Order: sequence, then C-alpha cells, then structure tokens
Amino acid sequence: MKYNDLIVEKNVRPSRKGRGIAAGQGKTAGRGTKGQKSRTGHRKMPTGFMGGQRAIMQAVPKLKGFKSFHTKAEVVYTDRLNELSGKVDNVKLAEAALISSPYVKVKVITRGELKSKIELETQFASKTAIEAIKKAGGSFKKVAILKKPEKKAE
Repeated sequence: MKYNDLIVEKNVRPSRKGRGIAAGQGKTAGRGTKGQKSRTGHRKMPTGFMGGQRAIMQAVPKLKGFKSFHTKAEVVYTDRLNELSGKVDNVKLAEAALISSPYVKVKVITRGELKSKIELETQFASKTAIEAIKKAGGSFKKVAILKKPEKKAE
C-alpha cells in the first residue's frame, strides 16, 4: 500500500444540535431565543416580509398616470408658412423660429390660408395641410428626421 492510495476521510462527526449543554449546541440549538425563526417548521420568508406587519411595498402608494417615452412632433401651422418661400425644411423652419431645433419631428397642420408657393419637406403633414399646399401651387415630401452631428473627441 502506498501513501497516495490511502482513503482518508475527515474524522469529524456531524453536529447534533439540541442534545444538552455539554454538546455545545444545547438548549436553543443556535436558533436564538423566541421568535418565528426559532420555531420548528420555519421556512424562508418571502422577500419583503416584515413579520406580519404590512410590508413597505404595500404601504407605499402606486405611481399615478403613465409616462410615454414617445417624443411628440412640434406643430407648425400653414398660415405661419406664408412668411417663407421656396424649399422649406426643418433647417429653414428652425431659422425662422417656428420650431425649437432642426433635429425634431415636425407636423404641419391647417390653420388659416396658405398663399405662398412652397416645397415642404417635413416628417408629417395633415391631409388638409397637403391639400392647401398643393392648392397654393406647392408640393409636400415626407423626409426622415435629421440626425444630430456627433461631437469629435479631441
């Protein structure tokens, strides 16, 4: 027989709890004194369980309403387009201060009368707005939103 062929097992017996003071885990057997967790039949409590007291997630009120992450289009009315002529796109609308930025969605809606002939290139327009533009001798073309230029790392 060789040393590496020996089958060696630990010479440690499993602890026997609740078998008297001399055993080292007598009386309360490591469960502490009183309470739900010291009793027989104790299982893991559900998350947020507070000993029968109302849990914090039940006590805090629910949030009201609904938050939409959908960005709404900025509205431009047809009577405001009378100030412009030729090709009108997001950049020209932003320069005329009709929208906040050239990188936003734009929807043209009918209000008043359109007299100037324009070539409109925006993201959205109502049917009546398209009719008003064509009646004035212009045209409408649906285009994608302009992308913001990325900043170059120096």
